[in-house]
Amino acid sequence: MGGPRGAGWVAAGLLLGAGACYCIYRLTRGRRRGDRELGIRSSKSAGALEEGTSEGQLCGRSARPQTGGTWESQWSKTSQPGVCFGNGNSCLRETHPPSGQMHDSVSVQKLIEDLTDGSYDDVLNAEQLQKLLYLLESTEDPVIIERALITLGNNAAFSVNQIPMKLVTGITFAIIRELGGIPIVANKINHSNQSIKEKALNALNNLSVNVENQIKIKIYISQVCEDVFSGPLNSAVQLAGLTLLTNMTVTNDHQHMLHSYITDLFQVLLTGNGNTKVQVLKLLLNLSENPAMTEGLLRAQVDSSFLSLYDSHVAKEILLRVLTLFQNIKNCLKIEGHLAVQPTFTEGSLFFLLHGEECAQKIRALVDHHDAEVKEKVVTIIPKI
Repeated sequence: MGGPRGAGWVAAGLLLGAGACYCIYRLTRGRRRGDRELGIRSSKSAGALEEGTSEGQLCGRSARPQTGGTWESQWSKTSQPGVCFGNGNSCLRETHPPSGQMHDSVSVQKLIEDLTDGSYDDVLNAEQLQKLLYLLESTEDPVIIERALITLGNNAAFSVNQIPMKLVTGITFAIIRELGGIPIVANKINHSNQSIKEKALNALNNLSVNVENQIKIKIYISQVCEDVFSGPLNSAVQLAGLTLLTNMTVTNDHQHMLHSYITDLFQVLLTGNGNTKVQVLKLLLNLSENPAMTEGLLRAQVDSSFLSLYDSHVAKEILLRVLTLFQNIKNCLKIEGHLAVQPTFTEGSLFFLLHGEECAQKIRALVDHHDAEVKEKVVTIIPKI
């Protein structure tokens, strides 16, 4: 077959093939979207930095976290798409109904699908974030609220975990701040739905890894503390709140806001499960590195069962942290080689527990611990007893 007629048959074949490919594409894409609409993708927890790093990078400025302090992110991304910065500064404004009315149900549904379905694997630009924040502020549907919070948290986590630090300043979590997004997210920690409260706290946690964001988030610290200490023990909300407080205390700037909650922290430490204990200890280690917080820690009324955390059978991740807590407090009691002037501490305080003979005996006994890391820590502490 040749000539013009042959070329015509080839063109027709190509058109038919392209049409078939498009139909298959639409069918598979529709199935993928349908699968996603059956449920909400749960958030994944991952640390932004490994614990024990000597220095952390607070986005926007360099900061040195205390021993045991780490920036903790509640989501991590598995793909690395290109970063979208929006259409310039014109996008960075307080949230309001975006251009193009969204009041009809079809437009709203399309917005929900675009921003909370496909965006799990994409970084939103400024215009998309503006629409998402407007949606979060205007809807009362708990399913949509939760999906929007997860998407915001994922985007903030992407900024922390996967974008080179030299590019971090001014991107996703800064854009969310400039759009007035932090109060919109924080408002959801008042929600009666516990899952929404948790997702809001997780999103704030990811946003808190930035010094300018922390200045706006700090006004919610007291409320977060109240929720942590009055809510159900070992709940997802309590753990999310403790994680946020841990991030907010990596530097010394806002630690003083927890002064009146130190005794409550020790109460949760003693009654919580293993995960709760570890998270409380991370927070206490942040405070224990700051000499300005030492007196408040030592004044805290702590049950004598606290000393059982120094028993040899205690999990290593807990034992190492309580040993470091002891070490940090002892270090802070010394100023330029001599003991600081000590105020009067009441019986039943942490001061009496740490300076008692029972505590000293328990720590000395750990010299024979089976774990080399624990033994090494104890050897460095014994001269301070």
